[in-house]
Order: sequence, then structure tokens, then C-alpha cells
Amino acid sequence: MRAKSEPAAQPPSSSASGGASSAASLDPIFHLLRVLPFSFLRPPRLRLKLPSLTLPSPNAVFALLLLTYFMVVSGIVYDIIVEPPGIGSTQDPYTGSVRPVVFMSGRVNGQYIIEGLSSGFMFVLGGIGIILLDLALDRNRPKSVKVSYASAGVSSVVLAYVMSMLFIRIKIPAYLR
Repeated sequence: MRAKSEPAAQPPSSSASGGASSAASLDPIFHLLRVLPFSFLRPPRLRLKLPSLTLPSPNAVFALLLLTYFMVVSGIVYDIIVEPPGIGSTQDPYTGSVRPVVFMSGRVNGQYIIEGLSSGFMFVLGGIGIILLDLALDRNRPKSVKVSYASAGVSSVVLAYVMSMLFIRIKIPAYLR
């Protein structure tokens, strides 16, 4: 056992120049294969330019994030896995005619494709309304622009809320009654 004042012995490292392990090798064939080709061959000087990547603009990033949000809240993963029909149909018991149905009524965990897209659009519309309300608070904008942003934002949020509640009442008939 070593005393506390003695330094710990460190293992020999081969990172000094990388050549210690090859110089210690006694295999002459390995030495010939390593040294002989480079005695008369020279590696070419490649003048390759690395591609320069530019950052996307903030508007492009916002559009990509908004599109991703729309696809996620629309249920694109559900649509890919389950493959529901785009729109449903039901038969009228009195006339016998077939009429289209957009909402899968009574099934909370199921949807038609158009139902998911319309609900996702309402969620995105509400989000854009909140963004417009935030832009209306900027002090550097003229008053007329702030008023138009605020009115468009409030109307977008109210429309999205009313339509989403209507969608829920169609989907679940006895909800909040």
C-alpha cells in the first residue's frame, strides 16, 4: 500500500505521438506495408470546399413550427395508423337517402380525416389570434395597426373557441348540458 504523500503510478500512455506502438512492433511485414507505399506514393491535395449552411429565416422557422403544430393537433399520426375514411355517411331512416357525416358522433377516441383537419385548423386559428393579440401590444406600432391586430386577434380567438365548442357538442351530444 502506498503512502498518502506518494503520487499514484500512472499507466503508460500511447498518446505521446502514436508511433510508440508501431515502433515497438517487431513485425517487418507490417513495417513494410506501412512505410513502403508512402515512400513513392503521395496522397493527393484535395481542395474540397465544405458546404456552408445558412440558418433559415425566423418566418420560415415559424411556418414550419405552425405546420408541425397543425399536423400534430389534427391527428395525423392517428390518421396514418388507423386509416379512417375521409368522411362518413349515414342513412336517413325516413327517406332512405344516404347523407354525409363529418363528425364521428359518440366516439371520443375516433375521428374522420376531415374532422381532425377542421379541429386542427380551429386550434391553429386560436393560436394565431393569440399571436395577433401579442403583436397589438407593441408600443412602436401606429394606433390603427394595433387596433386592427387586436380586433383580428380577438375575433380569431372567439371564432376558434365557439367553433371548437360546437365541434365538441356535435361529437358528444350531452356534453355540458
